[in-house]
Amino acid sequence: MDTNNFFTEHFNKLQSQVGNGNLQELRQKAFHSFNEKGIPLGRNEEWKYTRISNLFNKQYTFPLQLTSISEQDLKELRLPGHEAANELVFVNGLFSEVLSNIRSASLQVQPLEVAARGEFSNIVSEHLGHSSDYLKDGINALNTAFVHGGVFIYLGKGKTLEHPIYLYNITDARTGNIFSQPRSLVYLAGNANAQIVETFNTIGTGESFTNGVMEIVVEQDAMLEHYKIQNDASHANQVSTTHIRQIGKSYVHTVTISLNGGIVRNNLNVVLEAEHCETHLYGLYFIGGDTHVDNHTLVDNVTPHSFSNEFYKGIIDDNATGIFNGKIMVQRLAQKTNAYQSNKNILLSDGASVNTKPQLEIFADDVKCSHGCTVGQLDEEGMFYLRSRGIREEKARALLVHAFAMDVLEHIKPAAIRSYVDHLISERLES
Repeated sequence: MDTNNFFTEHFNKLQSQVGNGNLQELRQKAFHSFNEKGIPLGRNEEWKYTRISNLFNKQYTFPLQLTSISEQDLKELRLPGHEAANELVFVNGLFSEVLSNIRSASLQVQPLEVAARGEFSNIVSEHLGHSSDYLKDGINALNTAFVHGGVFIYLGKGKTLEHPIYLYNITDARTGNIFSQPRSLVYLAGNANAQIVETFNTIGTGESFTNGVMEIVVEQDAMLEHYKIQNDASHANQVSTTHIRQIGKSYVHTVTISLNGGIVRNNLNVVLEAEHCETHLYGLYFIGGDTHVDNHTLVDNVTPHSFSNEFYKGIIDDNATGIFNGKIMVQRLAQKTNAYQSNKNILLSDGASVNTKPQLEIFADDVKCSHGCTVGQLDEEGMFYLRSRGIREEKARALLVHAFAMDVLEHIKPAAIRSYVDHLISERLES
């Protein structure tokens, strides 16, 4: 069965199962868009360095019903500090209320289908699917076409979460290849404050392909911290989209850590729709083997007087490939914008490669914007200094790489998560 027939069959099955819900028209429109655009190919400039079409030649199981995993399976994947966290669990792309644990009374979590027809229907109607305005490709449309088993997360006005949100994306590939599409919509009302940590894990030896979309809306004076940790199996592939809208003066802080996987594509869009917004984007991709990580970021300054700072670092070893494509847009009315972007990379082997493309698109004339990138090897002077102090070469190399990574790790504010990521990197360096 070819790709179009495969998805058509499952789409018709989904539509017949879920009936005439509020999301049916959205799904139908998105599936039509997917049929028009198809899977992104190399001639698509935004996908020039990342080819995913071959991933669709595999025989996947497409789960439409929730399958459970054991508590022991989940225990092995939990993050440090989970005892004091709101834990939301997706299994094969579907939200599991049974495995999830909501500890904060102020946090409202509902299945997306329930939110779409209840008290939050206006929010869902207005904001669900906004990412398609920026990601005009078939892979984003495919996720929207199969919106089912998603989750709606709401934090009310003036609420500060005493517990962070841990969101586990788990693929159970013990009985075959799995194609999953988790979907979430997060809304922070005025003066709300939340931390979100996402992880991705595959159980089993089957191939997995995760096509996930998280859309986040941040109101006036709200504060968001978002952390994404990717340390999955080498046979796990994913396209992970995070789309953030700052619709009021607000603060956003994001950190993306990519350590392992097959083909990994990260789309991070931040749209500054209100004046005096502040945004910080940090990223680290420390990869080896044949891992391929593509970070595509967009900061769209729509209104005046906003500030953004973007800093991504790459450490590439073996035959791995790193890609950074970062774009800053300054719209015509966005005067007095300050926007900075930097990408620095180290190649640790002859087989490692990186493609970096920082971009500015400025349509205003009173702004401060800069961008830059570097690609090189470990500092020879630093290596000489350490070796001259009697430190063996492998240890000296590990120290320099760790120091290079720390510039990003120090921006992970939760101490437990920062220590966890630091431990993962230290283990990699020791091995």
